[in-house]
Amino acid sequence: MPVTIEAKPHKGQAEVHNDPARYRVLSGGRRWGKTRLGVLECLDTAGASGGRAWWIAPSYKMGSVGWRPISRMGASIPGAEVKHTERMVTLPGGGTVQVRSADDPDSLRGEGLDYCVLDECAFMQERAWQEAIRPALSDRNGRALFISTPKGRNWFWRLHQRGQSDNSDWQAFSFPTSDNPYIPDHEIEAARRDMPERIFAQEYMAQFLEDGGGVFRRVLDAVNGESAPEHGQYVIGCDWGRTNDATVFCVLELSGHVVELDRMTKTDYQTQVSRLHALWERYPGAEIIAEQNSMGGPIVEALQNAGLPVTPFTTTSKSKQQIIDGLALAFERGDIHIPRDEPVLIGELQAYESKRLASGAISYSAPEGMHDDTVMALALAWSARQDAFPLVLMSV
Repeated sequence: MPVTIEAKPHKGQAEVHNDPARYRVLSGGRRWGKTRLGVLECLDTAGASGGRAWWIAPSYKMGSVGWRPISRMGASIPGAEVKHTERMVTLPGGGTVQVRSADDPDSLRGEGLDYCVLDECAFMQERAWQEAIRPALSDRNGRALFISTPKGRNWFWRLHQRGQSDNSDWQAFSFPTSDNPYIPDHEIEAARRDMPERIFAQEYMAQFLEDGGGVFRRVLDAVNGESAPEHGQYVIGCDWGRTNDATVFCVLELSGHVVELDRMTKTDYQTQVSRLHALWERYPGAEIIAEQNSMGGPIVEALQNAGLPVTPFTTTSKSKQQIIDGLALAFERGDIHIPRDEPVLIGELQAYESKRLASGAISYSAPEGMHDDTVMALALAWSARQDAFPLVLMSV
């Protein structure tokens, strides 16, 4: 017998759900309700008509985002069977909802589908849709819902463009997070203040940015020739070079001016320590923040034993994202000033990029074949400046 799925969609969800287009492309901000809409439609397909529905994610791990509500709601339906190993819910009328991963597109071949949701499809391989999923919809005249936050102008953007054309099979939708009536306005405004403009525009406003991978905006605006105070207070960020990387010391005046960069390659550690000591003597009283991962640990200890005020920094994916986001926000607010004669720093800042991992996390790095040593030294210095600046204000 048919199963009725109770739902109370908000206005935007109802608009998407009621659209008759076979293929609907939904670009939505974080927490807009894309997942809930897709889950309800999967269960409705399986319950109302005994159909076969798939929830398809870019990776097995990201599939948990859909499986948690699917399994929870499925377990609340009398007579439904929830198979956690297979990530499949079978409803009393024989319809099924299953969570699948698109990390191996060939594994999606062979099944006929009535309905599917491609979750975060901007981070999915396009050939998963073209070679496996689209053919699976043919024999049952199945429908598809593409949901994602944007990621530059990739194939998800092209589908969204297609949905804006005069094509009855396709329809495109775009909703910012603020269109979800259950998300407080003050929470969205807090996110706007805390995030770089680029990230907020993509993640909360659901905007397709042309430079989707770029991290730092308005870099050239920071190269304005403004001079640092003559007698300022300083912090020094230290990024230690590895096999093919440079060691960089970045001196930052607390007003936001980069006053000196010392960049060296193929230099033994004793010489690096000596150069840092000499740099510190030129800026007495400067707090030093230095990466302590791997070989950085013994160097930090040696510097501390020599009497230098060194604060160690452990680089993890989370801590790196925090200091890079903080630096990106500083550029957007115009708080950073860079000398005109630092082309390496300017080039690394302009090339620096972000990528969404299969887990859903964001990683930051230089493009393949390039370096980010000056970026990391500046980011470390800026993070120390943020910690020190309140103390400066209190002493004025």
